[in-house]
Amino acid sequence: MRPIVEIIAENPSAEIHDTIDTALTAFNAEMRGFAPETPDFAVVLRDPQTSTVIGGLYGTDDYGWSYIKFLLVPKSYRGIGLGAELLTEAETIARKRGSIGVWLGTFAFQARAFYEKQGYVAFGELEGDDGAIPLYFMKKRLR
Repeated sequence: MRPIVEIIAENPSAEIHDTIDTALTAFNAEMRGFAPETPDFAVVLRDPQTSTVIGGLYGTDDYGWSYIKFLLVPKSYRGIGLGAELLTEAETIARKRGSIGVWLGTFAFQARAFYEKQGYVAFGELEGDDGAIPLYFMKKRLR
C-alpha cells in the first residue's frame, strides 16, 4: 500500500525532524560505509563581566569535512581579530578530527571578503533575485 503524503508547510515537529534525520543518517552510513560519529563543536565568546555567551562559532562534521553552521561576532567586538581567532580554533578542531577541510555558507550582506582573507575560496553560489539574497559556499582545504 502507498504511503500517505502529508504537507506540513510550517513548523514541522521535532519528532518529524528527528525521524527523517535518523533514517537519512542510517541510509548514508550504509551507502558510505561510515556515519559521522563526532559530536558538534563550538568556540564561544563570553561577556567579560557576566560570562554570558554573546557570540561564537558552532560547527559539525560532515563525512570528512567540518561545517561551520553559525559564526557571530557582536558588532561592538568586530575588527579586533575575534572572527579570525574563532576560525583558527575551528580549523584546529577540524584537523584533530581528521577533516580534509572546513566549509560554510555566507550571504551577500555577510562576510565573504572576511572569509577570503582567511584563505577560504568560493566553490558555489545560489544567485539572488527578487526575494532571494545571494548565498556563497566557501571552503578551505586543510590537507
